[in-house]
Amino acid sequence: MSNKLPVDQIDQITERVERLLLRYEEIQRTNALLCEQVNVLTLERDSLRSRLSAARARVDALIERLPESMGLPTDSSADTAR
Repeated sequence: MSNKLPVDQIDQITERVERLLLRYEEIQRTNALLCEQVNVLTLERDSLRSRLSAARARVDALIERLPESMGLPTDSSADTAR
């Protein structure tokens, strides 16, 4: 008994391998695009975090500058207002 494959089986295997290679290349391109998107979104997230931190610092600084009388009412000031 011979170990040779018929030509049509070899052609089928060759075709499947070629399709798999094309699919692999397509997946690689998709992966590269997704990695690029992740990088862009990571930079955007970091920028937004930085802006949020700066905004919080500005709000905290403004709150510190408020006179005590304009601050949030305490329990004793709420009692005297009644």
